[in-house]
Amino acid sequence: MFKTIKSDLPASIVVFFVALPLCLGIALASGAPLFSGVIAGIVGGIVVGAISGSKIGVSGPAAGLAAIVLTAIGALGGYENFLVAVVLGGIIQILFGVLKAGVIGYYFPSSVIKGMLTGIGIIIILKQIPHFFGYDAEPEGADSFIEASGENTFSAILSITDNITMGSMVIGFIGLAILILWDRVLSKKGKIFQLIQGPLVAVVMGIIFFTLTQGNETFAIQASHLVSVPIPESFDSFLGQFTFPNFSAITNYEVWVTAFTIALVASLETLLCVEATDKLDPDKNVTPTNRELLAQGTGNILSGLIGGLPITQVIVRSSANIQSGGKSKMSTIIHGLFLLLSVILIPTLLNKIPLSVLAAILLVVGYKLAKPSLFKQMFALGWKQFVPFIVTVLGIVFTDLLTGISLGLAVGVFVILIKSYQNSHFLHIEDKSNGIHKIKMTLAEEVTFFNKGAILKELDSLPQDTHLELDVRKTRYLDNDIVEILEDFAFKAKERNINIKLISERGIVENPQSFIKFFKLRPKAA
Repeated sequence: MFKTIKSDLPASIVVFFVALPLCLGIALASGAPLFSGVIAGIVGGIVVGAISGSKIGVSGPAAGLAAIVLTAIGALGGYENFLVAVVLGGIIQILFGVLKAGVIGYYFPSSVIKGMLTGIGIIIILKQIPHFFGYDAEPEGADSFIEASGENTFSAILSITDNITMGSMVIGFIGLAILILWDRVLSKKGKIFQLIQGPLVAVVMGIIFFTLTQGNETFAIQASHLVSVPIPESFDSFLGQFTFPNFSAITNYEVWVTAFTIALVASLETLLCVEATDKLDPDKNVTPTNRELLAQGTGNILSGLIGGLPITQVIVRSSANIQSGGKSKMSTIIHGLFLLLSVILIPTLLNKIPLSVLAAILLVVGYKLAKPSLFKQMFALGWKQFVPFIVTVLGIVFTDLLTGISLGLAVGVFVILIKSYQNSHFLHIEDKSNGIHKIKMTLAEEVTFFNKGAILKELDSLPQDTHLELDVRKTRYLDNDIVEILEDFAFKAKERNINIKLISERGIVENPQSFIKFFKLRPKAA
C-alpha cells in the first residue's frame, strides 16, 4: 500500500477538506451532535478503509440517510436509543455480506449508474452555489430538492442576491481561481505542484484571508460562515463528546425497524457507489461487493458504539479521491487519520476556514462528475441509453438520490421490456407465388412471456393460404406461455389454410399435432 504514497498523501488531504464540512453538515442536517459526523468520518476512513477491498472508495456519513436519522432520533426517544439501531444495522449488514447480497449492485444498468454520477455532480454544484457566495442557510451535505428550511434548491439560489457575504464571495472566487490554475496549468509544470494540491493552497489562502480581514467592515467573515468544529476545553471534555448507545432500548420494535431500514438503505447506497467508483477508477479495479458489506457493517457497529452516525461509501469523497490521484486505500485511511488528529490538535485553526473556499473545491468536484461532454456522449449512444440516464439525472436533482435511481431503474426495465418485445423473433417473407405466402419466422435464443404480445400479433396478422416455417433451432428457452400460443395458433391455422413447418434440432415436422407434446419431449439444451 505504501508504494503509491506519493499519490495517496496529496489525495488524502483533498479528501480531508471535502469530508470535514460534509461530516459536520450532515450531522447538523440529521439533528445529531456535530461530533457524531466527525466520528463517522474517522471510522469510515480508518476502519472501513482498512477492511474494505476497494482501493479508491471513501466511506463516511451519507446525506442520503440524513432524513432517516432525523426522523428516527425523534421517534425512538433520543440519540442514545438511535445508536442501538445503528449497531444493529451494522450487524444486519454483516449478515447481508455473509449471504452474498453484494451481487445486487450489478443489476443496475450502466446508464443509471452514469446518471447517478452526473445527477450527484449537478446537485453538488447547485447546493454549493449559495455557500460560495456566503449564504449558509442550509448545512453542508444536504442533497434533497426540498430543504429543511422549506426552500427548494432553486429558490435558495435565487435568495443569494439578498444574502451575499462579500468576504466569503471574494475568497470563494480566489479559491476557485487557484483550483482551476492548479488543475489546468501548474500541475503540468512540475512535481511540486502535484505533491502540493490546489485545494490545500486554496484552504491556506482562505485562513490567511480570514485572519487579515478581521475587523474590516466590508470583507470580514463572521463565524456563521466558517467551519464549526466542536472545541474541547480539556481531554475530559473531548471524551465527553462521545455518546454511547442505550441498549435497554433493544427490545423496542421501532429500534429494529430503524436498524433494518439503515442496513438496507446504507447497503444499497454503498453498492451503487461501489459500482460508480469502479467506473470512475482509471486503473479499473473491481471492488469485492460482499467484502464491502462486511466492512461497512463493521464500521457501523463501531460508529454506533461510540456515538457516530451511520456510514456508507459515498460518491462525493470517493470521486474527489479519484480526481486527486488516489491509488490505494492508504488515501482513505490517511484522510481518516487527518480527521482524528485535526479535531484533537487544531480545531481552532479549522474553524478559520471559510465555507466558501470548501464550496469552491466541491464545485470543481461536481463539474468533473457532470461534464457537458457526458450528455453528448450518452445521447450519441441512442435513446435506450439516454432516456434512463436523463431520467436518473432529473430524478436525483428534483427529488433525492434513491428516488432518482429508482426512477432511472424503472425506465431502464421498461426499455428492456420494449426491446424484448421487439426482438423475440425474426420474420422474413420469402416470396409470394401462386397466391401462397411463404413466411419464415425464427425465434430468438430466449423467448419469455414478455414476448407474447409481439408473437401473437405476428401470428394473427398472417393471411390465409400461408406456408409458415417456424425455426426454433437457436431457441434454448421457450416459455410455456409461448408454447400455448403456438398450440392455439395451430388449431386456428387449419381454418385459415395455413401450413406450418416446424424446424428444430430434431428435424422437420409438418403441421405438428401438438406443440405442447413436442416441446415437452424436446431434449433440453446443455
